[in-house]
Amino acid sequence: MYPAELVKPMREDLTKVGFEELHTAEAVDAALAKEGTTLVVVNSVCGCAAANARPGARMSLQNAKRPDHIVTVFAGVDKEAVDAARGYMVPFPPSSPSMALFKDGELVHMLERHHIEGRPAELIAENLTDAYNEYC
Repeated sequence: MYPAELVKPMREDLTKVGFEELHTAEAVDAALAKEGTTLVVVNSVCGCAAANARPGARMSLQNAKRPDHIVTVFAGVDKEAVDAARGYMVPFPPSSPSMALFKDGELVHMLERHHIEGRPAELIAENLTDAYNEYC
């Protein structure tokens, strides 16, 4: 587990633009039970989360179509919530950072770490906005 003071600015990178933090399995279940579309970002302390994933997720929200709900769990911190979120992402293996778009609780789009690492934030945002345009 990472110290709270270390991850605070990494959490705020998403919460300051409206992402709701989920800390328990029950919170994940409730978020994914909501009607409409939900983007789940599995946040991480790694460099690709800082340089690519979080900026890409934030940029994607500038799109005309966007998810009804945006939530985040933090790998290495919120173990119960991360495990629950990853359970909804099967058959994709666990990875962090990662992003998943759900529609009415069904996984419809997935970005794994290998889709994020080494790719510019703009490309990640474009990938997400394409998914929003299709599903939202």
